[in-house]
Order: sequence, then structure tokens, then C-alpha cells
Amino acid sequence: MLSIWCLDWPIVAARAQEPSLEGVPVAVLVRSRVLAASTEARNVGVISGLRRREAEARCPGIEIREADPSSEARSFEVVARCIETLTPRIEIERPGILSFPTRGPSRYFGGDESLVAAVLAALKTAGVEEARVGIADGVFAARLAARSSIVVRRNATPEFLAPWSVVHLGEPDLSVVLMRLGIRTLGDFGALPVGSVVARFGAQGLEAHRLAIGEERYPPALSTPPPDLVESCVIDPPSNRVDEAAFIGKTLADRLLERLAALGLACTRVVIACETEHGESLERCWRHEGALTPATLATRVRWQLDGWLTESGGLSGGLTLLRLIPDEVIPAGGSQLGFWGGDQAGADRASRVFARVQGMLGPDSVVTAVEQGGRTPIERVRWVTWGEPRVVDFRGEGGKHRGTGMRGAGASDVYINAESWPGAVPGPAPARVFDPPYAAQLLDSESRPVLVNARGDASSTPATLKSAALPGQGGEVSAWAGPWAQDVRWWDPLGERRVLWHVVVGDVACLVRVEGGRATLDALYD
Repeated sequence: MLSIWCLDWPIVAARAQEPSLEGVPVAVLVRSRVLAASTEARNVGVISGLRRREAEARCPGIEIREADPSSEARSFEVVARCIETLTPRIEIERPGILSFPTRGPSRYFGGDESLVAAVLAALKTAGVEEARVGIADGVFAARLAARSSIVVRRNATPEFLAPWSVVHLGEPDLSVVLMRLGIRTLGDFGALPVGSVVARFGAQGLEAHRLAIGEERYPPALSTPPPDLVESCVIDPPSNRVDEAAFIGKTLADRLLERLAALGLACTRVVIACETEHGESLERCWRHEGALTPATLATRVRWQLDGWLTESGGLSGGLTLLRLIPDEVIPAGGSQLGFWGGDQAGADRASRVFARVQGMLGPDSVVTAVEQGGRTPIERVRWVTWGEPRVVDFRGEGGKHRGTGMRGAGASDVYINAESWPGAVPGPAPARVFDPPYAAQLLDSESRPVLVNARGDASSTPATLKSAALPGQGGEVSAWAGPWAQDVRWWDPLGERRVLWHVVVGDVACLVRVEGGRATLDALYD
């Protein structure tokens, strides 16, 4: 297989949409992290994975753009058509990466090296200056060979893969376990007995092991797709609108995968074909590392239709026929539900929605509440931007406590232990916390403010609590507990002593703070 890797394709697509970005530092973000950076940005330390703030700190004036997969796919259609002049069979993995079998083209051009030279020349005619091409046995190995622009001789793929890290398998959880076991390279992993790998890691481990030894993820010709599984739709009247065609494509994708699932099959490679009112016929093959889901298949159909209908040199007329052809199917592996229950698919959908909102309104537009150490209810909550690491474990008064912050694709949890917090308000936590707190008056029976001396002793007994946040502006105190004294920044001459009270007014339980001779209403309890 020959694999083509167009470097920094998100940057190329962004500059194609905005020519003014040419020659200036640019970064494309996904969930507030750098997905790709231009050469100008990389020269000053902006690399993939950086958070937005850090990227802007390293490169002041950098142009930030959110990832636009549709635009990237639309721009990549020009590259796909260019490569089709060399071979009729190409497989697009994602915008920026495609591959095709080399047996016929290599023979035609006089060898692998000559084929690589022809591909690079064709890419330059399409305006792609930075691209790498690699050849090896199998798509996975060819993709790694493209990183170094290497042509791996036939049957030498296992030796080529041996020194590569297991991180390149694309299975983060599996890679972490292997690294902990001391298995750091693909050669080490491939040397393990396949039976032991399957017994320990199951089907996922078997697929990864096949990649490590230079084979395809799935055995060849696992199953020939039945010809009657092709899904097609006649479009009358012809349509040249992307949204209309994409809606039809989504319907076909749902029907196709539903029929495959009924047969216990899943699709890993699909051909998208169309015909126009002028008799044109086009098709494009899309490959996916795992089983295509309705969402991923519909997305690829939309990308392809967008490229055909929008880019110059595409279709000259409206679509009259759209067809989805399953080109490679595998036995469906099913799904294993977590022992703890929950809806991971729902969490993933929510994460994607949050990421889109951040793209429209900025990274700080979506935040989640995370529990942390602190003395007061306000201090115990920290607002974290969605996608940032979240601290959810602390040691509170009386021992350890582990929070249960929401988990999802856009968030990662970091567990720490902090010291206990002397003077912290005991549980349960209040139902409503005011930030900022409401002004209040905590008075004794003679309408004097209730104060606390340096030893934490109250000057008098609370009798009345007044605040605009309470029904009827407050009233008589029927019960109280406290005070809990807290020395805030005791080493600072400007630091002050504050105390907290639990006070019941009518049928409302309140948390009142007295600091610097002034009272505030911090929270209410159910």
C-alpha cells in the first residue's frame, strides 16, 4: 500500500479559505487544544496538544481558528482527484491522508520509487507543497512509512515496525498497559504469543497484535458483502444542494448499517457513488479504522458530497442518484456495557455539543463545577473550562473524600490529595450557594450586631437575621449552631478573622458569615 500524508492539512484548508493567513502563524484548535500549527507557529514552540492560552503565550499575535472538518474534506477533494489520474482506486481515511494499492501502479511506473516520484509531482500540481509518501505492506505500516518518507521493501514490514512505539497502535488504554508491562515497541508486542495476547486483551489485543506484526487489522476477505446490501436513492428532481443530498445520504447510511447489523456484520470501508443529470458518474472509497457508525458514515457522505458539489472541477449538474456500497465488512463485535451502567454515548454526544458551543462562543463559555478542598461552600467549588483537567479528589476534614465529577470525552480527571481544612463548615452541603453573597444583619435580642472575639467566643446570642434573600426580608432566629472560627491568611497583617453560623429563620436554614464586623448570607439549605 502507498500512503500519502499531507502535512498540517487543517492549516492548508484554513489558508485556502482565508488567503490572508498565508505567511502568518496559525493554529487550528479542537476543544481548546492545538490540533495543527503552521511552520511559523511551530518555530516559536507551538505544538499539537497545547492549550489555547499557552499557545497564545508562546506566540503573541497567533491567528486562532477552530477546526472545520467539512472545509478540510472539501479542500482535500482536489487532492483526491489529482491522485485519481495515477490510479483509479484510492481510499480516503480522513482529510489529509489517503492510500491506494501499489501493485498495478508500481508496475506501470516502473517500480515503487518511480511511483513515489510520480505521486509527489502530481501533488505539486494540486498545490500541495508539503507531503510525505510511504510504501509498505498494509495500510498501518504504510502510514508510518509516510512519516519518514520511506519505501519498505516487500516482506520487510515486520522489521520496519519493530522499533516503533506501541503508542502508534492508536489504542491509548492498551498502550498504557503495555508500557507498564515493559512492552514498549511494536517488535516487543509482536513477539508475544498470539494466544496469550487474546487471553489477556481480547479482540482489541488481537487486532493490535496483527498490526504489530505487519498484517492488516482484519484478515483479508473476511466476508464478501452481499450485492443486495447496496443502498441507493433516485433523486428527482436533481439536486445540487449539499444539505439536501447530505440528508438523503444520512438516510441511506442508517438503512445500510441497520441491514448489516441484522446480519451480524459491520462496515469498515464504503464506496460513495453518484450520478448526475448530465450522465456523470463518480465514486470515492472511504476507509475507517474501526466499524463505521451511522454518525461517522453520514459525516463522510456529507464531506464527499460537499467536495463534489462545491469544489470547482466537481459535478457539472445536479445529483440524480446516490449510492452507498459496502466494500469491506467484518463480523460485528457488539458492545460491552460497563458494569457501573451509564450512557457513554450520551456523554460523548454532550461533549461534542459543548465543543461546538466553545467554538462559537469561546473556550470559557462552557464550564463544569468541580469539588475541591475548602472551608466554605464557595471555596469548595471550582469552575473549570470544559476539556481542561479537573481536580475531583481532596482530603477534607475527617479523612479522604473522592468526588464524582461528570466524565466525558471532553474532560479528564486528575486526582490529588490536599490537607484537611480547619474550621470548615460541617456537612451536609447547602442546596443553594450565593456568589457573591447577600448582605445581611445578624443581631442579638437588643438589635446589636453579633460579633466574635479572638478566641472564637460570641459576643451574644443570635436573635434576628435580616437579608433581602430571605422571605419577608428575614425574621427571628429559631435555632442556631456555631460559630466556626477561621483564621484567613493569619500571617498577613491585612488578613481577617471570619466566623460562620448555621441559623434557622422560620423554616429556612441559612449559612451566615461574619467577617470584619459585617455579616453576609452565603448559602441556604433545603
